[in-house]
Amino acid sequence: MTAAENRPAESGPAEDGPAEGGEVLPPKTEHPAAPFTLAIDIGGTGLKASVLDAKGAMVADRLKVQTTYPCPPEKLVDDLTRLTQPLPNYERISAGFPGMVRAGHVLTAPHFVTKNGPGTDVDPELLKKWTDFDLAGALTQHLGHPAKVANDADLQGAAVVEGKGFELVITLGTGFGTASFYDGHLLPHFEFAHTPFRKGETYNDQLGERTRKDIGEERWSKRVHRAIDNFRALVFFDKCWIGGGNARRLDRSKLPDDVAIVDNTAGILGGIKLWEEKHVAL
Repeated sequence: MTAAENRPAESGPAEDGPAEGGEVLPPKTEHPAAPFTLAIDIGGTGLKASVLDAKGAMVADRLKVQTTYPCPPEKLVDDLTRLTQPLPNYERISAGFPGMVRAGHVLTAPHFVTKNGPGTDVDPELLKKWTDFDLAGALTQHLGHPAKVANDADLQGAAVVEGKGFELVITLGTGFGTASFYDGHLLPHFEFAHTPFRKGETYNDQLGERTRKDIGEERWSKRVHRAIDNFRALVFFDKCWIGGGNARRLDRSKLPDDVAIVDNTAGILGGIKLWEEKHVAL
């Protein structure tokens, strides 16, 4: 199955029906095949998980709980352990994390180093705990199976790219994220989210969920379009995929032909790709 065939549908009905927030969940497979992968999507607002079969199809309903703060590493791991307990058996784990991740270690955790969640002050003690935290190792230890962890935009991108030329993935959720692929291969991750965008603020500052609520969707959408133009000039992408919980807030009819919106379930479905070395080398 190609990445394009496995990409979540942009619209249309599904057997499981629409989830909260307008998401369209793919139907669970009737004849799952091993190996089974526990796929975890770690977000600044919510934690989601399901189990995927060898083809990347869900074999159980997706579970979701709210992310609560303050959230040191040990609390996040405990929360994920409780979240995933009702799910069926699996042999391996993949997780997408909203920050810079290298070799399973968290280098930056913008949401989780704050005292009371995104937009609040950084707690020096939490910053110390999260810096270079071995999240993959902790998940392996607590859940009893080998785990791989990658940036959440990288993981989502692995589920949606077509493998043709330079493809940029933008995620719009609690914060702003990006991932880059060339001919289907994940490129080294860059934290563009924390680079200057406009008026002395970063992409994360200007396009995150807190700002969207403050300025309204019309102004926020204009900023998203400006960001897309910036990245087009920066990398000359062949295709730009936009995902994350706030992607649905954009008017599809106003998007350029080289930009498309994908369903937020890609954060889960990309989990299978972490274990396919031809797509992602970690």
